[in-house]
Amino acid sequence: MTNQLNEVLDLLRMTEVEHLDIRTTTLGISLRDCVSESINGTTEKIYNKITRIAGKLIETANQVEREVGIKIVNKRISITPAAIIGDRFGPEEFVKIAQALDRAAEAVGVDYIAGFGALVQKGMTIGDRALIESIPEAIGITTRVTSSINVATTKAGINMDAVAKMGRVIKDLAERTKENGAIGCAKLVVFANVPEDNPFVAGAFHGISEPEVALNVGISGPGVVLDAIKAHRGASFQELAEAIKRTVFRITRAGDLIGRTVASRMGVEFGIIDLSLAPTPAEGDSIADILIAFGLEDVGAPGTTAALAMLNDAVKKGGIMAAPSVGGMSGAFIPVSEDQGMIRAAQKGHISLAKLEAMTAVCSVGLDMIAIPGKTSAETISAIIADECAIGVVNSKTTATRIIPVPGKDVGDMVHYGGLLGSAPIMPVSELSSVDFIRRGGRIPPPIQSFRN
Repeated sequence: MTNQLNEVLDLLRMTEVEHLDIRTTTLGISLRDCVSESINGTTEKIYNKITRIAGKLIETANQVEREVGIKIVNKRISITPAAIIGDRFGPEEFVKIAQALDRAAEAVGVDYIAGFGALVQKGMTIGDRALIESIPEAIGITTRVTSSINVATTKAGINMDAVAKMGRVIKDLAERTKENGAIGCAKLVVFANVPEDNPFVAGAFHGISEPEVALNVGISGPGVVLDAIKAHRGASFQELAEAIKRTVFRITRAGDLIGRTVASRMGVEFGIIDLSLAPTPAEGDSIADILIAFGLEDVGAPGTTAALAMLNDAVKKGGIMAAPSVGGMSGAFIPVSEDQGMIRAAQKGHISLAKLEAMTAVCSVGLDMIAIPGKTSAETISAIIADECAIGVVNSKTTATRIIPVPGKDVGDMVHYGGLLGSAPIMPVSELSSVDFIRRGGRIPPPIQSFRN
């Protein structure tokens, strides 16, 4: 009884003082049975299925939140990659699919519905191409729909035709949403080795190997981990790693309990716990502050990548022992605009795009929520995506690029989004040309280590 009481008291302390929350409960829904001969029939089936299955998501999650006393920040939906559902349609029809998704998300009360995307690491079908071409309009005119495109895997290599296309799409989407700081680009992410059960927006989708419906949970708690590190000043790295592992174990236990409870009450399968430490713009909820607590003067100092690697590893080790089903990205996120410490470091010039790229080799995701000058060319953006994909492909890990070329903004300016998206300083990008590199097209072959059969 004493141990159980101590565990409850620990959770209450982490909730009230150290910013512990469940970042998202994401309900994944298969829409493969929504295919119809006509676009009207397809959109009607999509809307009806989502509203029927997810109608009680908000109510159920809120009830569990009140009972347990731990905040569930976001309640969201992910779907089968939309390119699969609408493979027979063209760009105009895919825009209608996005609008149906938007209406369904509004009807059930979620802020985002993810999965308007395609898996094109080895090639593109007619439907894949049509969806990608529709993204600027589809994401530009909807408010709740997010998109992700997987352009590379360790097994397939990098689809450079898709990479080139995504550079142009990002530029077009930025222009269409320029009145709001190119916010459309914050709802679009380009992946290598995308996980099919990731609950975090904008990259979430319901993978083709997933069950009919599954609830996935993304935990958080940078503030909890930060306090654990501060309580071990002068400790060796081994001692520090053990402290992080114990802390993440407790966080994960809380997330697993909440996720299973929500899933049970909704009558759906429980999927996975994503162990990722996801920061917010709130003070004390920062991955950057954790890295500084390791002993660095600021993010970007020599040692930053090593500190991040150790943090990521300790998070995985601590969490995987606490839950039977771990998946998604699981580790530490380093989005610039969503982390006050990262914002400050970028404003001071302590971190650059090159340093962030190095850090992505050891973190959970990649170049995330990075604002760059609006004049940056589509080819340069594509080349940045290609570099990030190469890190993922060679290291057999997930990497992603969510980059925002803000029209009318240049280095030194700021763009403000508010909420969880925060604010971002415009970061410099190399002006050396990558045009001829991107124009080669084709596919960069998979690395030799991919052949493991």
